[in-house]
Amino acid sequence: MSRVAAIDCGTNSIRLLVADLDPQTGALTDLDRRMEIVRLGQGVDRTGRLAPEALERTFAACRRYADVIAEFGVPPERTRFVATSASRDAENRDEFVRGVLDILGVEPEVITGGQEADFSFTGATKELAEGTFAPPYLVVDIGGGSTEFVLGAERVEAARSVDIGCVRLMERHFTVDGVLTETPARAQVEAVRADVDAALDEVARTVPLERARTLVGLAGTVTTLGGIALDLDAYDSSRIHHTRIPLPGVRELTDRLLTATHDERAAIPVMHPGRVDVINAGALVLLTIMERIGAEEVVVSEHDILDGIAFHAASESPS
Repeated sequence: MSRVAAIDCGTNSIRLLVADLDPQTGALTDLDRRMEIVRLGQGVDRTGRLAPEALERTFAACRRYADVIAEFGVPPERTRFVATSASRDAENRDEFVRGVLDILGVEPEVITGGQEADFSFTGATKELAEGTFAPPYLVVDIGGGSTEFVLGAERVEAARSVDIGCVRLMERHFTVDGVLTETPARAQVEAVRADVDAALDEVARTVPLERARTLVGLAGTVTTLGGIALDLDAYDSSRIHHTRIPLPGVRELTDRLLTATHDERAAIPVMHPGRVDVINAGALVLLTIMERIGAEEVVVSEHDILDGIAFHAASESPS
């Protein structure tokens, strides 16, 4: 067995996976999987910089993760820290890199959108061939700052990353003078849709979206929608994984979240407190994508970029 630790630091959340990888079968066995909302990308779309308070929230989570990694005895050479959209965009990303290195002893890799797509595809599709899901797969990873579109069957055939994450669009269109709108007005909703449609125009130039036979949705927006669709009393990743939500169901959920108040969204049992303000924008992104590409359903995956990072950490670390 090869024991590895993988950390995925995005615009909204930072997640840790400690796992054992069987080199013979390629099976990944979770030992510890956790997530914290740190909102690293707070204000990056407006200022171009990582805010001091956002950095401190992230560093505090890293200290807690360092304790977990040490507890499981994972050495630095088998630990991989990947940072995505927010840290790619920030002018002061060197401050972020130095802080993480000091805490974890591992330098964060500020990866490109293409690398992010590769990790996401690996994590999301490695087990799909064993099921009833038909390739080619279109993997859509809706993050806080960006969304990745990856098409492929056994490997990535085409990919594109665009800046239509749920935090970015919430801050851009669902706030007025920095104050979050309780329930977005029609014009605000249409502004988000316009941004997503423009981004999809870009994606379609390099990713043949019409070839997809299975749409696979990743990350917190999609998995939370899966939990709501199942009407769960508490978040249960084992039940959410590979749930299928038909297009009418996504449309109904999106309408519900767009018209709900902050308190009504917060009262949903599977809702993480850090997603309350961004879940409606994220749902709208997913709905617009599905309508645009003609997807009849989305397959929700709990396995994503984090699993892909772990696979790469195991394959690239010394034996």
